Amino acid sequence: MHYRYKLYIRRLLLATGLGLLLSPLMFYGWRCLLRPPRTDMQQVLFRGIVYKRYAISTPRPAMIHIVTIDLKTPGVKALVTPGIPKPSDRETSAQKTSEFLNEFKLQLAINASYFHHFYEKSPWDYYPHSGDPSYPIGEAISNGYRYSPPEPNWPVLCFSIQNRVQILKSDYCPEGTTHGIAGNQLLVYRGKAIDDNSDDKPYPRVAAAVNQEGTKLWLIAVDGKQALYSEGVTIAELTKIVTDLGAYAALNLDGGGSTTLVMSTNHGSRVLNAPIHTRIPMRERPVGNHLGFYALPEGLRASLLK
Repeated sequence: MHYRYKLYIRRLLLATGLGLLLSPLMFYGWRCLLRPPRTDMQQVLFRGIVYKRYAISTPRPAMIHIVTIDLKTPGVKALVTPGIPKPSDRETSAQKTSEFLNEFKLQLAINASYFHHFYEKSPWDYYPHSGDPSYPIGEAISNGYRYSPPEPNWPVLCFSIQNRVQILKSDYCPEGTTHGIAGNQLLVYRGKAIDDNSDDKPYPRVAAAVNQEGTKLWLIAVDGKQALYSEGVTIAELTKIVTDLGAYAALNLDGGGSTTLVMSTNHGSRVLNAPIHTRIPMRERPVGNHLGFYALPEGLRASLLK
């Protein structure tokens, strides 16, 4: 009887040890199952807002998400994360993209500007957390209030009071701009792709692109850092994506683990892409600011292609 008891304890300890060893792998596998499937689809999300995703396999696996926004559609209106007025010690408080969408009751949102300070050491040790002080890099404007100063040679995306959008080489938006954000480099300008000779690696990416009339905006999010699912694209490949859309101008925004595209649903928010923060799939990163949109419901909100 004593022998059987000792054998039982050994087996129990072995099973417990194996469970502890396998639990991180099981957790990671469960998070992977939450990612959008690698299938092509297109869907009308709201009036004037159409979402498309498609998967590519060469030169490496990548998941590409594109939102087309018709700014002429009644009810479509932009919102950049509001800044905190002086004399606050911060420009914004870091938020996840879904938190921003829910707070302002938006229909669509994406992460926007690069920001500081930031570090990522482990799933427990990173900065910023939601609510921490944050400072977007480059000009940031919300509801006409300029809360982040221009950064030399950082181009801007600007919305006018007439609900028109433009991407400018200058590092500041014109007077009368209601909402604006900055990116670190132009991809396309005046219909011409900008040559990028840097030897960059595939990475998660976010970009915004506009037509010449300023009536259409494309938001592009490419997942990355996830082997066999989506490894990301280079800047040159991202430029090709926006060029194929017919963009008149396009701007590279904050990517990497910040890359997050979210929509509202009747039950809260839904992440449309596969963000990866602290190496955990489908974990959102709190970021410095965002670009969101209000829109009216689409009558059927039906799939056009699945």
